[in-house]
Amino acid sequence: MALVIKMRNINKVYKMGKNEYKALFDINLDIKKGEFVSIVGPSGAGKSTLMNIIGCLDNATSGEYFLDDVNTNCNDNKLAEIRNNKIGFIFQNYNLLSKLSVIENVELPLVYQGIKSSEIKKRSMEALDKVGLTSHIKHKPAELSGGQKQRVAIARALVTKPEIILADEPTGALDSKTGKEVMEMIKELNKEGNTIILITHDMSIAKQAKRVVTVKDGRITSDEINEAV
Repeated sequence: MALVIKMRNINKVYKMGKNEYKALFDINLDIKKGEFVSIVGPSGAGKSTLMNIIGCLDNATSGEYFLDDVNTNCNDNKLAEIRNNKIGFIFQNYNLLSKLSVIENVELPLVYQGIKSSEIKKRSMEALDKVGLTSHIKHKPAELSGGQKQRVAIARALVTKPEIILADEPTGALDSKTGKEVMEMIKELNKEGNTIILITHDMSIAKQAKRVVTVKDGRITSDEINEAV
């Protein structure tokens, strides 16, 4: 199966005044199309830094990262283009725009891509149908429950038909029942062929993925297939 993620000797160094802080050390990671991979580790382990590089929100200090055979070592504008075309994000705190309706929030990534308006509406409704929210398209985020907000975020992640869905602590702001429902939805998306990368500090969430990558002190300390799934 084709590689979607190919990382070689990725290092990340932050400059803090006259000092330097090294957040990632020689990360090597391959992820194939259609995989469901969790990246797990405690606070400060480096998983958020790794997520930012995977998600093209930041560049590595050194090393090579290819996303769907595209070299991501490029300027901010090109990096944003890669990010908008190839990655759908699901965040812990939803990142919905409060002044926009449900459908307007879902439409936004397609607006940035310059898709024609009729296609935007069609694809947004399809994505909202998939998460069961077509009856809430005119609601504002403040009128939704936490689970509904996360389902809107999932629809927004799906609408561009990205190579990767990157989920950052997707159940972190939800109660256990709603969190379980969101995880079932994410697993179903994977069964449909979507590549899922899930970032979490919670091993019980991480173990729901088919592969578990553990990060500690800026290094990958284990990378295991989850036989239980």
